[in-house]
Amino acid sequence: MTRIGFLGLGTMGAGMARRLLETGHDVLVWNRSTGPAAALAEAGAAVADSPDEALACAVSISMLANDEAATSVLGESSITRGATHINMATISPSLASRLASRFEAEGAAYLASPVLGRPPVAAAGKLSILSAGARETFDEVQPILEHLGQRIWYLGPEPAQANAVKAAVNYNIIHAMHALGESIAMVERQGVDPGLFVEMLTSSLFGSVVYEGYGREIVEQAYKPAGFTMELGRKDLGLAEEVALAGGVHMPSLPVLKALFDRALEDEELKDADWGAIAEVTRRDLLP
Repeated sequence: MTRIGFLGLGTMGAGMARRLLETGHDVLVWNRSTGPAAALAEAGAAVADSPDEALACAVSISMLANDEAATSVLGESSITRGATHINMATISPSLASRLASRFEAEGAAYLASPVLGRPPVAAAGKLSILSAGARETFDEVQPILEHLGQRIWYLGPEPAQANAVKAAVNYNIIHAMHALGESIAMVERQGVDPGLFVEMLTSSLFGSVVYEGYGREIVEQAYKPAGFTMELGRKDLGLAEEVALAGGVHMPSLPVLKALFDRALEDEELKDADWGAIAEVTRRDLLP
């Protein structure tokens, strides 16, 4: 079986790499800090000494935190001619285009495949995967992606298209969390049980993973730091803004959402919480 290089072992990447091991793949892992790689070595992974070594595999995957990390690793490491790289992180469409051009110039293939789902979903191989790039590249690596996701969407020939769609999806999630925060605050101040309110929403007009999961989180104020961080949420708003500007789309709600995140990041209690805690900005009346 083809060895797969895997770069970036955060909470999502580690679960995805472990999933590949569990489904019988030979995996060579690399991470900037050594602890996560050592943990996967105990599960059967080989450990690369450098990003170059992982990227030299016939197929490699990266799950790096942001544009800065992706640029540092993928923009500065050696690229092996004939190799294929799958970038599954949420990065900007503009960076996706630059990386795709760099890989192409070196005679390698690049596929953007950002994902929808949290760490437990990643570990179970039930992600939704948004892919874009050359169709032949997608077809070649689809069997690998099928071990990581329960649904794979091929969105078009340009890698940036997948990253633009991921930004739009996260923009919708942020709107849902904000709407929940405002509506829960409304009913709470009328003496209505917020848990009952969310149950009513999700069992009638708004039955969805986002409303059910974040509704429960906001009602219980259980904003676990191990979730999706506030800082990453603010980053994703910036990505949505980039996509909107590139397409000439005016988004009136964007300044409001940016203000919510900026205020949450200034708050000592909220800054390290899950991004669903933006609901507390309205709930606690923290905006000026």
